[in-house]
Amino acid sequence: MRVLPLRSGVLVLLMLLLAGCTALATEAERQRHEQAGLAIQAVYEAALPELPLGKQRHYAQRLYRLTGEARYLGPNRDYVRRLRGWLERDLAALADPDYVVRRSRELVETYSQRTAKQRARREMFAEWGDMIFARQLLFRLTQAHYYGLLPALEDHERGLAYLASVDWHAFLTDPDVLGIYAAQVANQVHYLHQLGITDLRREVTEAFRQRYPPGSAAILDRTEYRNRLYGMTHFVIAASRYYQQPVSAEEFAWVLEAFEADIEAILARATEDILAEVALSFLLAGREAHPVVSRVRDALVAAVDPRAGIIPSPQGSLDLESGEHRNVLAIMVLRWPGRLHASMSFAQ
Repeated sequence: MRVLPLRSGVLVLLMLLLAGCTALATEAERQRHEQAGLAIQAVYEAALPELPLGKQRHYAQRLYRLTGEARYLGPNRDYVRRLRGWLERDLAALADPDYVVRRSRELVETYSQRTAKQRARREMFAEWGDMIFARQLLFRLTQAHYYGLLPALEDHERGLAYLASVDWHAFLTDPDVLGIYAAQVANQVHYLHQLGITDLRREVTEAFRQRYPPGSAAILDRTEYRNRLYGMTHFVIAASRYYQQPVSAEEFAWVLEAFEADIEAILARATEDILAEVALSFLLAGREAHPVVSRVRDALVAAVDPRAGIIPSPQGSLDLESGEHRNVLAIMVLRWPGRLHASMSFAQ
């Protein structure tokens, strides 16, 4: 039997010890992140029945896809009932040639103007005719598709035909629209593809990358910087059918590489909502071991208010309703299981 020289044997032993220490440190870090996610989750689980129905749906939809636990089916089932009612009304009303104009006017008039971003978007929609109605119908039909409800809707073909008549290319590739609505644009181009209406993914991706070319991040103001990041994350998230399936790391290499190169600025300039979606982009692409994920997880844990047990808003608000989006995303990042559960089916 060949015996290693003493120096070589010591070196091998040291390497094994270091590997063991690294594994222990990695496991300890994983447990720390998971415990932080569970603590945030406990706060929201206790408050969930008191939250508005829309927040309950958003939270339960994501927690089901993360865990597959039956306890999250109730809020989703309730949402499907409401969704079916909204769609039956709108799909039947499409038989009236004046309905879209009237409904679009109502949606513009009632659009929130609380923030500068909302006011800018309301102005945008006022200039785009019935697009405000079209994007709402597109979202709701996509939700129905995710829940297996679409074939059961009597007039769903009428809705798909209407959406096919809309000039989505002009809207989704418009530089001004991309400048204030990037995440929604990324969602809508994937919804259109998933519903089989039209495939504009290549054209819209190119338009986005022309609107925000490489190297432009450093010169953007805070609002546009965050709009750009949100848009990039949603190209990935929408492609996953909102956390139902993994995505191709190669297809979205342009997103992941940009995040990796810009991570210092992202950590300094982005909100926790955006940070979580940056990490989710890597997780959906199967890159959980990437250093960006660990750094974002550390940042999310550090952001938790120790008394309230949740991540406050950038302004320090601890309101559970307004903070639901931010905190459920943090739960997903911190508790990522490596396996997703496809959307529930409530078709009848």
